[in-house]
Amino acid sequence: MSEQQIVTEVDFAPVPTQNLDEAVRFYGEVLGMRRAVYNAERNYAEFEPGNVTFSVYMPEKMGMEFHANTNHYALRVDDVAAARAELESRGVEFEGDTFDTGVCHMAFFRDPDGNPLMLHHRYAPRVTES
Repeated sequence: MSEQQIVTEVDFAPVPTQNLDEAVRFYGEVLGMRRAVYNAERNYAEFEPGNVTFSVYMPEKMGMEFHANTNHYALRVDDVAAARAELESRGVEFEGDTFDTGVCHMAFFRDPDGNPLMLHHRYAPRVTES
C-alpha cells in the first residue's frame, strides 16, 4: 500500500437517540446548532455546527440496539466559561468543574440520551507531528 492518504475527511458524527423530537430540541434549541435535515419518517435529523455533520438517528428503528456513545464529542466554542454559563441557564447539567489541560479548556456534559459531549477551546498553539 502506498503512503497516499486514504481517509480525506469525516463526513458525519453519529449520535444515537431514543427520542428524536427531544434530541432535535436539544441539539437545535439548547445547543443552538443549525438543523439541516429533519426526517421523522426516516428516523433521523442532521445538524451542521460548522465542520462536521451531527447525524442524530434512532438505531432501534433501524434494527439495531440503542447504546449511547462512550466518548465525548468536543464542541468548539470561543469561551468555555461563557458557553457553559449560557447552557447552564438553559438547563444543561455539567459533570465537574471546567478542566484546564494547559493548552485547552474543557467542560463535560451529556445530551438527554446520555451521549457524552464537551465544550472545548484551545488557547495554546497546536503542535503537530512533522
